[in-house]
Amino acid sequence: MYKKFLYLIPTFLTFSNAFAQDASFKSYTQKIGGSSQVYDMVAIPGGEYTMGSPKTEKGRKDDEGPQHKVKIEPFWMGKTEVVWDLYDLYAFKNMEKEMALRHPDPEKSVVKTDASTRPSPPYVDMSFGMGRAGYPAINMTQYAAIHFCKWLYDKTGIFYRLPTEAEWEYACRAGSTTAYSFGNDATKIGEYAWYHKNSDAAYKKVGLKKPNAWGLYDMHGNVMEWTLDQYIPDYYAKQPKGEAYAPVIELYPTAVRGGSWDDEPENLRSAARTPSKPEWKILDPQLPKSEWWMTSASFVGFRIVRPVKTPSAEEIKAYYSPKLIEDY
Repeated sequence: MYKKFLYLIPTFLTFSNAFAQDASFKSYTQKIGGSSQVYDMVAIPGGEYTMGSPKTEKGRKDDEGPQHKVKIEPFWMGKTEVVWDLYDLYAFKNMEKEMALRHPDPEKSVVKTDASTRPSPPYVDMSFGMGRAGYPAINMTQYAAIHFCKWLYDKTGIFYRLPTEAEWEYACRAGSTTAYSFGNDATKIGEYAWYHKNSDAAYKKVGLKKPNAWGLYDMHGNVMEWTLDQYIPDYYAKQPKGEAYAPVIELYPTAVRGGSWDDEPENLRSAARTPSKPEWKILDPQLPKSEWWMTSASFVGFRIVRPVKTPSAEEIKAYYSPKLIEDY
């Protein structure tokens, strides 16, 4: 049996009716102090959209309905999935310090992360030889992805988190109402995504395919992406009025989106939902299983978002303090 998470999603994740956007709301590049790394953030305008898919959509599953309207406040989202170059600075403290020696940091951001909670060292190379520099970081748990966000907050002073399912789908659609952000014609998927047919059984460097209309790369394919939500198959049908996310209360399943290099086109659709599975740790020899790594999830990574409205210090602390629940 899986165990339950004991933390709650703080209230800053609910959506309001305010969609104030001004001239300062624009895309930007986040510099990572004490390193040469940067991460591009794309400004995603607020609005309302229809979440889920119509019953007539090819490849549709029951968990994608019923369709319903969702209001989204403006936010920033990573232009690409988080790559190893950046994730390794977080995962390996010695690497972060070595990089800082080459890139002196007047703001001492490395010192700020000295107490950061970091993953236990993996017992194998978690890229499994598929590529590292410029490739999406993979095989981390949702728990690890949240702690990465905390580390980035400590370094930059800016609040970052995982996207909700609603935010992710809204950003993926980029104003479209079709099966994919580029339309309904699945034969064009190779122009925008790495998937089972064209990936040669491995992920690829980020940003090599066409972006969607809002400038986001690899929203379809390459690697699936963690969201903030618990995966509940019939959540759309019983969704509490005004609630735009499903708070995590159990270790499995949580929701990942976008499909991967190992998936068929129907799993890459904007509305397609995938639940996490304990089998993604099947090769892990540790008992209990690692809370940081998923050794059989080489198709799972993540990208981050930043809400326009910065939550309170108390809400930020609550988000960055998930209770550790060991896997079975």
